[in-house]
Amino acid sequence: MTPSRSLPFTARPPRDAAKDAAGWDDVRRIALALPEASERIARDLRQWRVNDKLFVWERPLRRKEIEALGSSAPDGPILGARVEHLGAKEALLADDPSVFFTTPHFDGHPSILVRLGRIARSELDEVIVEAWLSRAPKQLARQYASTRLTPPGG
Repeated sequence: MTPSRSLPFTARPPRDAAKDAAGWDDVRRIALALPEASERIARDLRQWRVNDKLFVWERPLRRKEIEALGSSAPDGPILGARVEHLGAKEALLADDPSVFFTTPHFDGHPSILVRLGRIARSELDEVIVEAWLSRAPKQLARQYASTRLTPPGG
């Protein structure tokens, strides 16, 4: 049995969503602070990768997705993010459906969509780090997780 490479999600206190809302500059800052992360533009959309594996990306809805979501289709910027497994995806969807959602395109795929304007920066950090951990080489992820989880002074 191998230990999970994930960091646990923490309970969030109530927040003022408008004041604390994240943006693309936050995504870039968080993603590029992770070891061996890189940014690229593909089809005029931003992507962040580790070891050439996509972990978070700019993901506008496609016409068929907007039709499938109907009146619940969000407007505004959308971040796609990998998750460790489908159980993690389901947990996020249940945790906060005003922030996290999916479309039929992602059925059966360990990815989640995030309403960027509704997620707090602190929560965005968790989502991006989790995505990076799910795609980073195992040794690099273990090294990062061990430093991040080590309490100060010990």
